[in-house]
Amino acid sequence: MNIDRIYALFLEHPSITTDSRNCLKGSLFFALKGASFNGNQFAQDAIRAGCSYAFVDEKEFADGKSIFYVPNSLEALQQLARKHRETLNIPVIGITGSNGKTTTKELIASVLQQKYRILYTQGNLNNHIGVPLTLLRLTGEDELAVVEMGANHQGEIKELAHIALPDYGLITNIGKAHLEGFGSFEGVIKAKGELYDFLREHHKKVFINQDNEILRSISTGLNKITYGSDDAYYIKGEMLNSEPFLTLKWNGRVIHTSLIGGYNFENVLAAIAIGSYFGVPADKIAEVLEAYIPQNNRSQFKETGKNKLIIDAYNANPTSMKAALSNFFQLSFPDKMVILGDMKELGGRSEEEHREIVELLSGSSLKDAFLIGPCFKQTGSSFHTYNDVDEFLGWLQQNPVQDAAILIKGSNSMHLMKVVDFL
Repeated sequence: MNIDRIYALFLEHPSITTDSRNCLKGSLFFALKGASFNGNQFAQDAIRAGCSYAFVDEKEFADGKSIFYVPNSLEALQQLARKHRETLNIPVIGITGSNGKTTTKELIASVLQQKYRILYTQGNLNNHIGVPLTLLRLTGEDELAVVEMGANHQGEIKELAHIALPDYGLITNIGKAHLEGFGSFEGVIKAKGELYDFLREHHKKVFINQDNEILRSISTGLNKITYGSDDAYYIKGEMLNSEPFLTLKWNGRVIHTSLIGGYNFENVLAAIAIGSYFGVPADKIAEVLEAYIPQNNRSQFKETGKNKLIIDAYNANPTSMKAALSNFFQLSFPDKMVILGDMKELGGRSEEEHREIVELLSGSSLKDAFLIGPCFKQTGSSFHTYNDVDEFLGWLQQNPVQDAAILIKGSNSMHLMKVVDFL
């Protein structure tokens, strides 16, 4: 079945699922494959559960009536998303970066919603499956789309850009993330820069933190809308404080946010730049930024009655870990402690990067540090080290911590959120 016929069915049944356990009545099911599952085997279940049609890439599962064969189900899903995006021709803002892209996306969406009906990436649906699913939620009533793009290998951002066809782009920053997949920091720069390559080739526009030397160095030839700390930029901001919440000055206004850390300054400025460019009134922008409350264990502040917690445990890489620690060291809380989990996907750089974090801690005035995971364990650090979070919880239950300010940061797979209930 070709993409035009699939699109005709989609227009009649504009709801997509890739999970046979989650089928809205009348939806379309695409049978995808993973390391431990084969969606083709569940196509019939999807039809029984309420899907009108299913698309499989193994002929034995097709019946030619409600279950149709396509050469590659994932590619069919991606082609369908691109065709839908082209048909609606709604301006798309593509966002990628090593750190802060989800927070930035949420801030941008909150600002733009003050003037437009927008569609934006939900949660972290930012990969080769999530981006098509996001685009296929577009309707003719939407006026803008904000699409987050994630990657851990070369070529992925290029592929996503050719599906989403962004008119505008934003790279939040480039740091030492997913080094295992990208091969090196230079590989990260090249991979994230694929968004700039697409925008340059298609004569589109980019929102850029002009203070960021790396972004500036790869932005030659782009149509730039700049933000940062210089009067010459389209948007100029000034960070006033981050003790512990970020306060900044823009356009004569002082904006008090609920975001922890000076490293969120550039994320807020990105939202201001995009909101301003699309004509959202300045007072509305300021109001939304002050009302925004971070979620999902990203830059969250929580007072438990026993301790003050800074929870940034959704993800971690060397760049974001160092930024979080640098900010934490500067806070004036007494009795500061950190609970840090391993940073994943660093490949051959893992041992060196974890040792650098330990050295950073050694030069600080922290009251205590707790390091969790085999990567931190093998550094031989003199700090408290634990194989996993459950081992640490066993210690914590016997040695309660009270009246401390604690930074909790690590890769999501380290499950550091478990410790919050014990602090």
